[in-house]
Amino acid sequence: MLKSNLMIQALLLAGLGGALVSSSLLAAATLLITVAGIVAIKRRTLEQTDWDTPKELRLIHFAFWFFVLVSTIAWLIDGFSYEGLKTLGTHARFILFWPLVIALTAAALKAAGAFSSMILAAVAASAILVIDLLAYQGGFDSFFHYRFGGGINPITFGNLTLLASVISWVACFHFWHNNQKGLAILALAIGSTGILIALLSQTRSNLIALPVLLLFFLALVPARARIPAILAIAVLIVSAVLSSNRVTDTIEQVSEGELDPSIQLRFEAWQVAWNTFGDNPLTGAGLNGYKLAAQAHGESDDVHRNFLSCCTDHAHNDFLQAAATRGTLGILSWLFLLGIPFAVFARQLRNPHKPVACLAIAGAMLPTGYLTFGLTEATFDRSLFLTFYLLGVAGFVSAMFNELAASYTRQRKVSVSATVITMNEEDHIEDCLKSARLVADEIIVLDSGSSDRTVEIARQYADVVEVTDWPGFGIQKQRALDKASGDWVLSLDADERVTPELAREINHHLSEPDADAYKLPWAVTIYGKRLDFGRSGRAPLRLFRREGVRFSDALVHERILIPEGRKVKTLRGRLTHYTHRDFGHSLEKSAKYAWLGAREKHRKGKKTRTMIYPTLRGLMTFVQVYFIRFGFLDGAVGYLTAVTYAQVTFNKYAGLWTLGKLSKSN
Repeated sequence: MLKSNLMIQALLLAGLGGALVSSSLLAAATLLITVAGIVAIKRRTLEQTDWDTPKELRLIHFAFWFFVLVSTIAWLIDGFSYEGLKTLGTHARFILFWPLVIALTAAALKAAGAFSSMILAAVAASAILVIDLLAYQGGFDSFFHYRFGGGINPITFGNLTLLASVISWVACFHFWHNNQKGLAILALAIGSTGILIALLSQTRSNLIALPVLLLFFLALVPARARIPAILAIAVLIVSAVLSSNRVTDTIEQVSEGELDPSIQLRFEAWQVAWNTFGDNPLTGAGLNGYKLAAQAHGESDDVHRNFLSCCTDHAHNDFLQAAATRGTLGILSWLFLLGIPFAVFARQLRNPHKPVACLAIAGAMLPTGYLTFGLTEATFDRSLFLTFYLLGVAGFVSAMFNELAASYTRQRKVSVSATVITMNEEDHIEDCLKSARLVADEIIVLDSGSSDRTVEIARQYADVVEVTDWPGFGIQKQRALDKASGDWVLSLDADERVTPELAREINHHLSEPDADAYKLPWAVTIYGKRLDFGRSGRAPLRLFRREGVRFSDALVHERILIPEGRKVKTLRGRLTHYTHRDFGHSLEKSAKYAWLGAREKHRKGKKTRTMIYPTLRGLMTFVQVYFIRFGFLDGAVGYLTAVTYAQVTFNKYAGLWTLGKLSKSN
């Protein structure tokens, strides 16, 4: 196992580290890691380690697949053109994300491995420069007079070298924090050299990307050092701009009322792409649509003769390329491709565990860099650009979640009471209480007169078990809270379970609480499937500091009332929620909750005058659960769940309407 793990990590180093040397090396490494991932999936390697699949990985997987799906539709619209097929073949590499991330996760990739791949890429750029210098026959000054591209397109070389080098600076922070001072200094030196080499490409998009990427370092420096850091960034940017002949020439031309010819050509290409999108706003003109439109434009007499050689392959802008070839769907797929990975990484930027924070910053730099590079280049239509992004995101997100899972090491230093209210829950109560014991010193069960074995089972695992009447959810949970003696309280329903990973996270946070209450994200499990989205998009408040907290007296959907000024945070771990035993239980429970909800709203004086409102609220619930919360990613069960909750919402407000009618008649 160790040998195979090292081999997969070596492939990552070879792929990302050797990308600038040979695109074939990057493609081959990506393919081999994919094969290893497929084998791991078939053997269920991660399932055997109780791996709790992060839903964030599924979101990124969706973003990549959606991009490919939209491109496939555009190719169909294109009439199955050969040129469009080549573009689709490039885009189709994104479907490799899931086996890649499975292989890298199973290989126990950590921060050191992910960062080393980028450091190696910066080293490769330096080696290429040295080799080209030694082979150059002209003078030293004339070598640097031209745009350096390392044997490939200067834009591609410059952009990827810059990205790898700036991430190498992030690696410096990581190694320094780990007391690996030698590696930190080496990463700093390599990153600095790489940035200088990237600037030799004279790529204007680098000068846009550099300040944006450097701003991420503000999350790593202490607050007192941020002003000096900002000044240092400003000095670095000014120096980079003044050292670029292309930029200074452009500034000089603009001051004289002229534009650089290459910029004029880009404006022209952007206009062609925008006009193409305007003609086909929904689906675009097909994968080959921009090229045909640009060629037709280039054949007109009033067009600059360089346009045909410069701007017919792509629109020199990712957004406009997506708009022209794939329409509104293409724009959406491009936004998902950049936005979803960025959001996943950005959530961990302030993580107190430094390896996670450093990986999050480096990971967020990937989509940010591609966003800025894409201002003047269609990066996702270039195989080297696209494959580097694919493997880079897979590598850094795998390392981040591996580090995150390993970061929960501390033990809680406060006492915790778990409270559970029950009524005929013999199927659930044992597993619920066993899971609660992972984080609780005291377990309190308040039963409402169960006719099954709930109380008998509860007495085997709980410290306090009492049988009472049923006054409603809010009051009953307050009764259980009144009996708690712990500093903190974990309020569970009998159909909920604390997963082992969530337990480790809770115990870790309660060693030095950074909030007064925590929300625990649901993982609804129904009909044998765990839902990661839709209804599982909610994170109910379940864990809180006991002093001063109480429950509302609502009949259903009670709220935990936290004193004003207290801090509430959301944990990552999942609270498994077994909502229904079967479909019949689903119908029974849904009807009960809808009627209780209607009565609660009626008690508070709420009204609905027509049946239009219940209908609209039901539709809104479906849209929210199925689309806005990505419930469609949970398959058929996700659809059924969305319909069920839409029905509950409709029934609740329809019930409120009937109660209003009864009140009027009385």
